[in-house]
Amino acid sequence: MTEQTPLNCVLGFVRAIEAGGGAADVESFLAEDFTLVEAPHVLAPEGSTRTREQVLAGAEQSRHVVSRQRFEVRRTTCEGSRVVLEVDWSASLLMDLRYWDAGETIRARTTSVFEVREGRIASQDSYDCYFTGDADTE
Repeated sequence: MTEQTPLNCVLGFVRAIEAGGGAADVESFLAEDFTLVEAPHVLAPEGSTRTREQVLAGAEQSRHVVSRQRFEVRRTTCEGSRVVLEVDWSASLLMDLRYWDAGETIRARTTSVFEVREGRIASQDSYDCYFTGDADTE
């Protein structure tokens, strides 16, 4: 049996989200006291801090907002139980959002810092840069 490294745990979590996973698919990756801190970005100008329960509810809600999520991992950095992912994220919108219409592809460059404890993610700090306007087309 392969040991669950912090990197494998984080990549498993990302792949579960990418596969369209809802709460039942991602909850096993998150510690009971998990917290998500999002730095301010275009969709949340004040940023946010969410508990595990709020993140799991958001995983269910996201199925009504986006589909075909894709995480292209550009770089990983690991030090002990800390994992940093630099990712190009994209998804197809199922509803209108500020700056985008349903059916469009939303894209962001994101960096997340994860802390893994006993094989589960204890925290995630995310720094998301969304592409809007002309930068949204390639």
